[in-house]
Amino acid sequence: MSDTNTHPGNAPADPVHAKPRSETRETLAFLLKLAIVVLIFRSFIFSPFSIPSESMLPRLLIGDYLFISKWNYGYSRHSLPFSVPLIPGRILAHLPARGDVVVFKAPPTDAQDYIKRVIGLPGDTIQMKAGQVFLNGVAIPKERIADFTVPVSPNYNCEAAYQDVNAAGKPICRYLRYRETLPGGVSYDVLDRGQTVADDTGVFAVPTGHVFMMGDNRDDSADSRFPQAKGQGIGMVPLENLEGKAVIGFFSTDGSASWLLPWTWFTAARWSRIGEGF
Repeated sequence: MSDTNTHPGNAPADPVHAKPRSETRETLAFLLKLAIVVLIFRSFIFSPFSIPSESMLPRLLIGDYLFISKWNYGYSRHSLPFSVPLIPGRILAHLPARGDVVVFKAPPTDAQDYIKRVIGLPGDTIQMKAGQVFLNGVAIPKERIADFTVPVSPNYNCEAAYQDVNAAGKPICRYLRYRETLPGGVSYDVLDRGQTVADDTGVFAVPTGHVFMMGDNRDDSADSRFPQAKGQGIGMVPLENLEGKAVIGFFSTDGSASWLLPWTWFTAARWSRIGEGF
């Protein structure tokens, strides 16, 4: 007697007539997995950021695109898209170093991304006197260096007082430039447009859990020198607002490109700025 059960209900499936998987379903599953991977990558590893203002001149120009690393200072809800409140407080927290260029959610609304330089840490005091920064009562060395110039472009123009032309007769903006050096040796360039209300301040004491941020374009930056007010100042920035540290520029455009004219994407690119680190 044969051991093979030939009952119709137990017949082996015919692979030729197996129901095919839906291509649409497979595509949607792939896209969902890809979205999850991108979400994790942007939230916890690297995220892109574009420069919308001139507050970090001369280091950063309007139209620069850069990557920020997300792990340096720990993670909070602001590490996630739209600041979804899935992370309580800060985890894996680390203090930034003075001189780091950092992207953060700007007080008081905590809704808009800003990029500034860390000048003061918890326990520090900061004061401006005649345009010079005093950190814990000691003046940060400030050395006059060559003027900073930037070509006039759709992404950047300047007031008449700063307009000039270069050797080729092209219009440029020209600013006084200085080199500051923080304790520990971190150096960076800053701009000075003359006497402004931000050049002389009282003494700011940085409280626990906060940092003091400043823009390198000292006379055109809404930063920690000004009280918290939407679009006017940010005051002290809570550490949990920090999103990441600027690490490298991956693209830069002068704003003259048109999406409908692909060849202009290349002519508008500022190639020399691509790949610049911090």
